[in-house]
Amino acid sequence: MTTGERAKTHGASGPNDALATAAGARNDVASPWWKSAVGYQIYPRSFCDSDGDGVGDIPGIISRLDHLADLGVGFIWLSPVYASPQRDNGYDISDYQAIHHEYGTLEDFDRLVTEARDRGIGIVMDLVVNHCSDEHAWFKAAAASRDAPEHDLFVWREGRPGGLPPTDKRAIFGGPAWTYVAAVDRWYLHLFSPGQPDLNWDNPDLRDRIWSMMEWWIDRGIAGFRMDVIDLIGKDVDRGLFDEGPHIWDRLGEMHDRVLKGRDLLTVGESWAVSRDTVLQYVADATPLAMMFHFDHVKLGWDPQFHKFRPREVTPLMLKREITAWQTHLREYGWDALFLSNHDLPRHISRYGDDGVGRVASGKALAAMLHLLRGTPFVYQGEEIGMINTRAASLADVEDLEAHGQYEGFMANGLTHAEFMEGVNLNGRDNARTPMQWDGGPGAGFTAGTPWMPLNPNSREVHVAADRADPDGLFAFYRHLIGLRRELPVLIHGGFQAYLEDHPAVFAFTRGWHERRLAVLINLTGEAQALELPDALCGSGRPVVHTHAARRGLQGRVTLEPWEAVALLR
Repeated sequence: MTTGERAKTHGASGPNDALATAAGARNDVASPWWKSAVGYQIYPRSFCDSDGDGVGDIPGIISRLDHLADLGVGFIWLSPVYASPQRDNGYDISDYQAIHHEYGTLEDFDRLVTEARDRGIGIVMDLVVNHCSDEHAWFKAAAASRDAPEHDLFVWREGRPGGLPPTDKRAIFGGPAWTYVAAVDRWYLHLFSPGQPDLNWDNPDLRDRIWSMMEWWIDRGIAGFRMDVIDLIGKDVDRGLFDEGPHIWDRLGEMHDRVLKGRDLLTVGESWAVSRDTVLQYVADATPLAMMFHFDHVKLGWDPQFHKFRPREVTPLMLKREITAWQTHLREYGWDALFLSNHDLPRHISRYGDDGVGRVASGKALAAMLHLLRGTPFVYQGEEIGMINTRAASLADVEDLEAHGQYEGFMANGLTHAEFMEGVNLNGRDNARTPMQWDGGPGAGFTAGTPWMPLNPNSREVHVAADRADPDGLFAFYRHLIGLRRELPVLIHGGFQAYLEDHPAVFAFTRGWHERRLAVLINLTGEAQALELPDALCGSGRPVVHTHAARRGLQGRVTLEPWEAVALLR
């Protein structure tokens, strides 16, 4: 598929007419609607509880749609709302065509799609098809008999002599990646937890079931799919090839041909293994995905052995170099998924900014950096008001399945308890999952009951009501940035060129398209920075972004205030 054909495929037709029309009205060349839209990720369990049971739900999301419409987002990436035992908070699915009972009903979901669309917002579903739940009817039948048709929907192997599993493969959430089932005298593969058996993508019957399920959701009017750990569906188990396995391109090609081709849908993949060497096989011309979530900038802060649980310092220089490398690599042939936070990551102000006195200032600087890059920005719930990390006093206070699964193994390999808890509190997944802070009341406006997870201790001071009341707050700044993407074609169509690449604190780049050029300077530290500007950044222009005093020109030597962000359009 050529670039022009892709634009037509994702153009103003199908379920997202309002989104495509809004994008096209502000840009003078054909462009997929999702290039000028900004995504907003909702973690349903923690967003808004409508019935007082302490768990977020779909009616609660509907009640807050006006907040998102006012923010200006174009689509919502909805973390899983499918039926689930919730051991991994929905990423363990027991029925792909049912809504989890705590979240509401299928009728509630249909109303969400309709009411969001009425506000110009699409709903993007989380497609979790590397694995399902061990409580799924498919797996129950598969684990009961080798003769069941469902048995081959999963990955089974015979054990080794001495009652050992088929291989020594370790699970991502800790422990062996194989679990024995006596009823069938076989071991099944689970790359995450034993409650999340891997699906057998070598089986055409399995693929047919997945395609039918995707069609079923598309028919309900969704705007696309975010595809969880999608590279793992191409694995070759017997050759030990898991990440970006040899079958991934065939699998995604079949998905495109059978389900996605010719539809007005956003398709964004997730892979913890994708690299600059492989990303264009997913997102360039004639490939099935619009963009990929990649994590090289996240893994800068991880230890090679103990990963996130032994954090490493991430300097501004490290961060901007990694972002620059991806922007440069994708600027000609691919489109980037831009993010600093999500449900699996810490709050980015706590990781890359200052979550103390500089919380708002650093939050603005990081937001400006992200939203002025080339690609589609994603806002994670609470990011728009500057929510920050929480803190667990002990492992007993931690909800995260991954932390509990990895603890014993990492202790046995030399990590100390204090180091592990430092990793949990800086990088752990609970940081992103504390309930959304809507107001300063006892339940933070999230619930009238007892929240399923403790609120962040700062919820009485940091919340939507307070931030929205401040014309210089983060919400207003995010709304301005999101509005710029609809106003300025250079942000959608413009190239990317980095400057001052060795400066330890300042991220400097330009976006250029036709006669327009956007010059961007961002101080990623809490200290003032004096610097000499290259000629390409100098000149006068309209200040479209300014976190401090508006600058109408940049000439020669300048001093950027702590966390100052400047963007001039000329």
